[in-house]
Amino acid sequence: MITDEVLRPPALRPGDTVMLVSPSGPTNPERVARGVELLTGWGLRPVPAPHAYARQGYLAGADELRAADLNAAFADPDVRGVICTRGGYGAQRVVDAIDMAAVRRDPKVVAGFSDITALQFALWRGARLATVHGPGAAWRDERTPLDSAESLHRVLTVAEPVTVPAMDGQETSAVRVPGRAEGRLLGGNLCLVVASLGTPDMPDLTGAVLLVEDVQEPPYKVDRMLTQLRRAGVLDGLAGVAVGQFTGCADGWAVDVADVLTDRLGDLGVPVLGGLPIGHGPGQLTVPVGTGAVLDADAGTLTVSPAVR
Repeated sequence: MITDEVLRPPALRPGDTVMLVSPSGPTNPERVARGVELLTGWGLRPVPAPHAYARQGYLAGADELRAADLNAAFADPDVRGVICTRGGYGAQRVVDAIDMAAVRRDPKVVAGFSDITALQFALWRGARLATVHGPGAAWRDERTPLDSAESLHRVLTVAEPVTVPAMDGQETSAVRVPGRAEGRLLGGNLCLVVASLGTPDMPDLTGAVLLVEDVQEPPYKVDRMLTQLRRAGVLDGLAGVAVGQFTGCADGWAVDVADVLTDRLGDLGVPVLGGLPIGHGPGQLTVPVGTGAVLDADAGTLTVSPAVR
């Protein structure tokens, strides 16, 4: 796997304090309470940020409050991890206010997914920080059962590679182009990857394995987003594509989202592996992002280097 520069935070250990932040949409206190119970059971000390439960329309409070919570967590030496409560929308509005010097000075585990892709892109650009694509602290047992919890716990606490197998029955199981690719795993939520085009945070995907997943986006919108990435030229130098869950992606046209993904990704000349349980669907598993990965479409596995040390 690739070994060039990446900033890995220390793995979380029992007794560590983790700050629960809401950089995007307003969160559900009952679900966060379940997340607190889970994290406490792992021996961690979860502490909601001062404005974790704030609400301003579709945002978890004003931009200044959400940015302040992030910067307070990054600056506090007692805080060893930052776990986002949920996604939604709003992270892009605050990422330019992040104190990247504090992030570089004392790197911490940062976990989340969905809209948190914007935060992860910013931390990659500003600090080359490896982060964690996995469930947030607003926990839902019906969507993220024991396997999901164990997967998140392992990625947060163990400095070893993680292997995610493609699974039958996923929305994207039929999406596959044979081959083996090696490169840095970058990406996350497809909407946020596309929304990052033209911003300083859009990473150079040359030689990378691109991770994409999404939720409640009809196939024609998935087509539109992938076509925009193609036309922008950012997919030209990819090593491979890891396709996660595309949950609830259907519309009245009776077009299968897997067919759209195959059409827009299948002729790039690189290995593509669908069926990975990474994203918004049931049984979501956790992976590091920003570290080296091996995508083996023949074996049906994605193996990723640890995000922690």
